[in-house]
Amino acid sequence: MRDRIPVVVHGSGRRVRRAGLAGVLWACAEVITTVGVVVALLVVHQVWWTNRQAAAAAREQVQALESEWGGSSPSSSVEGVPSADPSDASGVPAGEGRGGGSPSSSSSSSSSSAPSLPSAPAARPPAAAAQERAYAVLRIPRLGLVVPVAQGVDKRSVLDKGYAGQYPGTARPGERGNFALAGHRNTHGEPFRYINRLREGDRLIVDVKGRRYTYVVGKVLDETTERDTGVIAPVPRSVVKPDHGYSEPGAYITLTTCTPEYTSKYRLVVWGTLAS
Repeated sequence: MRDRIPVVVHGSGRRVRRAGLAGVLWACAEVITTVGVVVALLVVHQVWWTNRQAAAAAREQVQALESEWGGSSPSSSVEGVPSADPSDASGVPAGEGRGGGSPSSSSSSSSSSAPSLPSAPAARPPAAAAQERAYAVLRIPRLGLVVPVAQGVDKRSVLDKGYAGQYPGTARPGERGNFALAGHRNTHGEPFRYINRLREGDRLIVDVKGRRYTYVVGKVLDETTERDTGVIAPVPRSVVKPDHGYSEPGAYITLTTCTPEYTSKYRLVVWGTLAS
């Protein structure tokens, strides 16, 4: 028998290694693509879908309130407005998290997305359900904004519904003191997204059952820290930038949200006074 001569194939090991490397790279590419798709879907859900849901729910709430108030006549008293609960006031601004609409508070410090600053002394506490239920409507003609207002600045029960939330302990609409509100600037209806466009003299209209209050924008604080508790004090004045704010008692309204957009690093504040 003839001895068999072994056949040596040069480079076969190199091809195997290349094939293995190509497989690893392909698997990595698939993982990266999958992660990218998931992230994109999360962004779409957060930025687009939550806006649609919250904005639609907020519109329905406004319609429900207006229907409920249909037979009521204007009155000098503030009907249906829950008193703020002093036990909810933390003295710490609430953070908006997603730039939505927001400083950081006690009940909402872990989940608040709009600024939630400290509060002034208040009257008797309302029932828990009343705190989360919209009781007023804020209208800003310049922005074409119509948004329901509820008591409290908890993210899940108030702000994420597309509502403006009243800081616990602040004055009720039309009362002497400071009627202070927080709202998302981005996501979840983003009602306060464009309040940076407000200028001196713009109207801020607050409707409650049987009564309308018109405030006039007087001052804007473009940027302050989330712990600037002075901006929602009864006489609002920044403790970070003392040259911004008021020095005399009166009937004020304060709108707060996060700035810059899509961040919660700072707070944007708009102040107004009750028209005589």
